Amino acid sequence: MKNIINQTYLVICKAYKLTIVLSFLLFSLFGASTSYAETLQLKWIDLVPESERVASELTAGKLKNMQSKQGMVRPELNGKQVRIPGFIIPLEGDADKVTEFLLVPNYGSCVHTPPPPSNQIIYVTFPQDAPDLDLWDVVYLEGKMITQQREVGRVEAGYHIIGSSATPYQ
Repeated sequence: MKNIINQTYLVICKAYKLTIVLSFLLFSLFGASTSYAETLQLKWIDLVPESERVASELTAGKLKNMQSKQGMVRPELNGKQVRIPGFIIPLEGDADKVTEFLLVPNYGSCVHTPPPPSNQIIYVTFPQDAPDLDLWDVVYLEGKMITQQREVGRVEAGYHIIGSSATPYQ
């Protein structure tokens, strides 16, 4: 009888240890999955594929009266929650409400020629109205990134963000 109690005790201890190990592994997996849902803090250079970064530096200033034919996007950003600073160029809305705008890295981009490459222009939509924005302000924009080319007037935007928030740049 004592032998059966000892064996039962050992089985319970092993099951307890296994439960602790499995709990730790599940917690680790849960923690890893939530880290993917975190917002990516982007800079404008992050929107340019590595293979295009050197080429864009070599051709800077050599293009006139046309948008650069460079502008490949980074498909791995598709579907990611992102945050990026930029200047607003309003497209749809009025002084009180803005529903569509372009986000660009420099003040006046797209207004002057040549416009920046398409991977340096983000077309932004808000499901409802964007937060209280002053036109031509620099903001931090947060939302879901979609790697989708979109022609807006004479300009091609390489990315589309479905905005969730826009806050003043600090």
